[in-house]
Amino acid sequence: MYRNRKLLDVCHELPCQHCGIIDGTVVAAHSNQLRDGKGRGLKAHDYRVASLCYKCHMELDQGKDLSKQERVELWDEAHRKTIGQLFERGFISVSAHPQLDH
Repeated sequence: MYRNRKLLDVCHELPCQHCGIIDGTVVAAHSNQLRDGKGRGLKAHDYRVASLCYKCHMELDQGKDLSKQERVELWDEAHRKTIGQLFERGFISVSAHPQLDH
């Protein structure tokens, strides 16, 4: 399971990637999908997160106004935006010579 505290911390620096608010409540919301490593008592991998404010995160995890498909779509869109923002703002970069495990 991939864990990276620094990656989770920089997600706080972004506005909510669903509603756009900047209110101090934005967190790294992990995927709730099995395909992303979510399991009983386990959070998904830390690279499968979306920057969401408290309200959007609660609606995603516990709200009753969205269907399961709408929840998946909300998270997927916010995740794509989050990863894009992390690259565009320089929080994530690609090394020209990554170390490969053999």
